[in-house]
Amino acid sequence: MSLRHALLGLLVYRPGSGYDLLKIFNTSLGHVWPAGQSQIYGELTRLDATGLITVTDEGPRGRKQYAPTPEGHAEARRWLAGTEEHRPRRNPMLLQTFFLGLLPAEEAAARLLRHADTAAGEHAELVALRDSGAWDRDAMSECGRLVLEYGVRQRAMEQEWARWAAERLREGRPRAPAT
Repeated sequence: MSLRHALLGLLVYRPGSGYDLLKIFNTSLGHVWPAGQSQIYGELTRLDATGLITVTDEGPRGRKQYAPTPEGHAEARRWLAGTEEHRPRRNPMLLQTFFLGLLPAEEAAARLLRHADTAAGEHAELVALRDSGAWDRDAMSECGRLVLEYGVRQRAMEQEWARWAAERLREGRPRAPAT
């Protein structure tokens, strides 16, 4: 997965400007694939240079409207139909959790409870977005709702797991190595 494919996919659904794409990243897609303004505009320039998108209109202050070329459509479909990518295995929080036995049990449990609180806050934000009712009935919105629901369920699981793990640490399950 790359920013290139995310932008191509968005433009296949709905041609737009860099600003339009940035808004979509800031309100939805950025929850699963974050990208900043300079990254988006830089990638749009590269996509245009490689012939996968084209400028269909230019407006005031240099605003450009982009749309995919036939080659861009084909690349988006090739990416979607291609082999499934392996999910990244690196998770900094889980790496730290692996070594929480080095801390006093209460400190380690507090670390996990902070993670649970963070997940709870993110869960509440995602639920509010899901329940806002501001959803179109187009394919992009419908598929976006699928991704949003994944986030809702994952954050709920993270909360439950972190509270469970904190309780296990408080019960003294892991023993810190002797110093």
